[in-house]
This record gives sequence, structure tokens and C-alpha cells, in this order.
Amino acid sequence: MNTMRKFLIVAAGLFIVTFALPEVRAHDEGGVSLGDVGSVLDNARDSASAIPSASAAPITPDDPWKRVKLPTRSGPEAIGGYSAGCVRGALALEITGNGFQVMRLSRRRWFGHPKLLNFIRGFASTTRTDGLGSLLIGDMAQPRGGPTLSGHASHQTGLDVDIWYLMTTPGKILSPEEREKLSSPSLVKGDFDSLTKNWSPKVMDLLRDASTQPNVERIFVNPAIKKEICARHGGEPWLGKLRPWWGHADHFHVRLHCPSGDSQCRDQEDVPAGDGCGSDLASWFTPARREEAKRMKQNPSPPTMPTLPPLCAQVLQEPPL
Repeated sequence: MNTMRKFLIVAAGLFIVTFALPEVRAHDEGGVSLGDVGSVLDNARDSASAIPSASAAPITPDDPWKRVKLPTRSGPEAIGGYSAGCVRGALALEITGNGFQVMRLSRRRWFGHPKLLNFIRGFASTTRTDGLGSLLIGDMAQPRGGPTLSGHASHQTGLDVDIWYLMTTPGKILSPEEREKLSSPSLVKGDFDSLTKNWSPKVMDLLRDASTQPNVERIFVNPAIKKEICARHGGEPWLGKLRPWWGHADHFHVRLHCPSGDSQCRDQEDVPAGDGCGSDLASWFTPARREEAKRMKQNPSPPTMPTLPPLCAQVLQEPPL
């Protein structure tokens, strides 16, 4: 048995079952108007800190999930929880598809469960039909899911995707350099103080289209964005899927339900009934929550390795596609 294989087996064997569901705390800001991709090649800032799960250990450069470059050849299966899991049989999304383009190619996070790829393609079709533009796709998952060294606590089971608020005109293909350096503009001042001049009512149409796609479980948005949409569309059923969370000022995060038949996949708790425009949303604009945001900036949490379902150890060892 070669040295690398021994290392993967030992490293994977250290993981035990847990299904923690923390979500990413990201703070990204850009500096261009929504829909404008022609004047920005130097504003890429992807800084983020993840909330550690309870029995987590620091992630090191030896993280085996990042080193695996190909999915397994087995059939698709999401395993574990969104923030403590992995994925078998993931597929690679087209780098340039019909109505969408993948960004940050160097991160190699354009893999997902087939259900996620179907969602992206269907959503892109809807946005084209509605005249909203072409989607820019951020992080999905690594080839076999699992924890990442930076940017996320979730995105581990191939059922999460970040989608930029910035869109391109149909037919405009970005160069590899643009995909690395272009940044989506922040729509929010501060953590969740108010909306910036980059805000557009088209964002509401974009989020409505996303929330009504099949299998969407919830969508994470900045609290200020949720507040604005509640003021305009309060009471509409689709708003319940928009969940306020840290960051998400320049992109939104779509999460799908566990696929039917994936018995080892763990869904998040159900979205509460209603439009989510009441006390839960109001709690984000209290002095206590702003103090929490301040503490997070001063003492960001380091990336951590969650404990994973034992089945993920097998996923690391399975033959590549």
C-alpha cells in the first residue's frame, strides 16, 4: 500500500458521526454596479470565517478533501449533513453553460449532486426567460464534497451553491482572468445596515425565481436584503425560504433538500411557517446582534475540520471517475 493511500485511510478513519449544521459567516464586498462586468478586474475579496462545530479540529494544508481531484465513479449519494458530510458520484458542472458561467475556477469547487446541476440549469433557463441575464456561479462543492480550507462551513454534500447577484448579458463569455478577478458588488452597507446604490429591484425577481425552483430547501440572504423584500412583498409564501444570515451581501446561497432515496443524507430543520418577516428578522437589527457582528470581526473563527460520518472514509478511498 503506497504512502498516500495509507495517509488517506488514517486521516479518514479519524472522522466519527456528527451532523452539525452551522452556516458560513462571509463578508465580501465589491465596487461595481449590479449587472456591470466591464470595469472590474481587481476587486476579488473572498475572505470568510466558518463557525466551528463542537468537536472540530483545525484544518491543515494536509486536508485530504482538497487534494482529491476527481469524483467517485459510484452512483450519486449525498452523505451526512450540509456542514459535516460528503458526496458520492458528484458531477462537474459545465464551466460555460446555457445561461450560466462558473467563477473562481482555481478553487475547483464546481462539483455537485446531479440534483444540484439540474437546479442550476433549470434556474438559468428561468432567468433567461424572465430577461434577468446570465448567472455567475460561485462555489458548489469539491469533487467528493467534504470540508473546505476556506470560505464555508457547509457546501459538503453537493447540495449547496453560491450564485452572484452580478449577472452578465446573454452571450457574453468571461475570460479565465475575469473569472478569477471579477467581484460581485456588495448590495449592503456594513454588516446589514442598509442597501447600497448597487441594489436593484431585479434582485427580488431573481430570488423569487430561485425560491420557486423544484427541491429548493432554503436560500440564505443578507438580513438587509430580506428586510427590503419583506417591505415590498410581505405575506407572499416564497419569502419563507429566504433566510437571513451573516454575509451574503454580494451573493445568495441556495440549499436543496436531501434527494429522495439518499438515506444517509441529513436535511436541515424545516423552514418555519410564514414569510419570515416578523420577530426573527427584527432580531438581526438589535444592539445585541450588532455587537455579535463586531466580535466576529475582531476575533474571526479559524477554519475547522468537522467530524464526519464514517461512510465518508470510504468515499475518500473509492476509485475515481
